[in-house]
Amino acid sequence: MTVSAPPSDIRHRFWETVPLEEMTSSEWEALCDGCGKCCMSKLIDDDTDEIYYTTVACRLFDAGFCGCTDYENRQKLVPDCVRLTPENVRTIPWLPRTCAYRLIAEGGTLFDWHPLITGNPESVHDASMSMRDRVTAFEQDMEHDGEYLDHLVEEGM
Repeated sequence: MTVSAPPSDIRHRFWETVPLEEMTSSEWEALCDGCGKCCMSKLIDDDTDEIYYTTVACRLFDAGFCGCTDYENRQKLVPDCVRLTPENVRTIPWLPRTCAYRLIAEGGTLFDWHPLITGNPESVHDASMSMRDRVTAFEQDMEHDGEYLDHLVEEGM
């Protein structure tokens, strides 16, 4: 497989020195590891605020490619789709512990399987850190809220 060169506005190892708010749009997008975990439905207990993760994907999620089928229009087509920003990644409680945005926002570092470290966009999948081949249902197939309980998983998967 050929790995394409990064866009010219991506600085070398930018995630180690550039604050989230100062990243170029290309750097911001490159920070995403492509795991697809944010595209899965989450359940939040109203009483305890506990978050439960599922393998139920957004209707725009391509489970083989492990990405959005209409990324540019996702918020128009899926009104509850959350657009991650430097401001909100610090406040969204359901971002997985492995999320690069969350890691950098909290002063951490990227995992060794992250595509920015390996230079290989498949490394997140090779490390079994993505939702590729793990989706068990799609939101449009859920007829009742209770059905989501059949698709619960551990957050760290």
